[in-house]
Amino acid sequence: MTASQTLEAQIEPLKSQLISHPLYSTLTNKKSIQLFMETHIFAVWDFMSLVKALQQHLTCTTTPWIPVGSPSTRRLINEIVLGEESDVDQHQQPASHFELYTDALEALGGNTNALHQLVENIRAGASYQAASEQLDIPVAAKTFMDFTFEIIETGQPHLIAAVFTFGREDLIPDMFIEIVQKLAQENTTDFVALLYYLERHIEVDSEEHGPMALQMINELCGDDSQKWEACIEVSQQALYHRIALWDSIYQSL
Repeated sequence: MTASQTLEAQIEPLKSQLISHPLYSTLTNKKSIQLFMETHIFAVWDFMSLVKALQQHLTCTTTPWIPVGSPSTRRLINEIVLGEESDVDQHQQPASHFELYTDALEALGGNTNALHQLVENIRAGASYQAASEQLDIPVAAKTFMDFTFEIIETGQPHLIAAVFTFGREDLIPDMFIEIVQKLAQENTTDFVALLYYLERHIEVDSEEHGPMALQMINELCGDDSQKWEACIEVSQQALYHRIALWDSIYQSL
């Protein structure tokens, strides 16, 4: 097996655990989906920081400009950033995937106050830690985000890319999409934004960004066995944190 195939084989049991998590069986109505999204939105937000951290490491984001890294890797991450940060909504208006998710949650009547305050605190100059500790964020979501920023702070592009590529893959089972589709048919106004997000997420992340991110991992690790071993470890840790997040939401429901 190739190094990337070995990595994927090592994390497959955790991915299977996520896809069959009992949480999904509880997401059967508007209220349960709203409560799920109110916690999950923090994971959607910190995902954007992984994307931007990779762009900062793999491209030149300062002036004067100089070429950084390989042109191939630069193109891969810039294309991913374009899609994640500047996609389009259901009205063909520019929006990040985070903003798409926020709009979908607010359409369901969900509470986004803490999330918006977190963003505003950071906009005002607070660090992630200072901004998040001031707010009433679900403990599991805070723990999840803390791990993300620990990986970002390593400054190691291959580790950040591994968490982005393998550890943060949103494994959306067909069952959940079918539930949302059914609810959307019953009440299009409330669920149309969420259904668009899910369908767009599958189209962009699975068909485009997934293969791009895998290529990027291969370029960053190359033939360095130590880097591949480290990627396996952080990917497993990220999936454990995702499972813990799902466990917490499931218990609350």
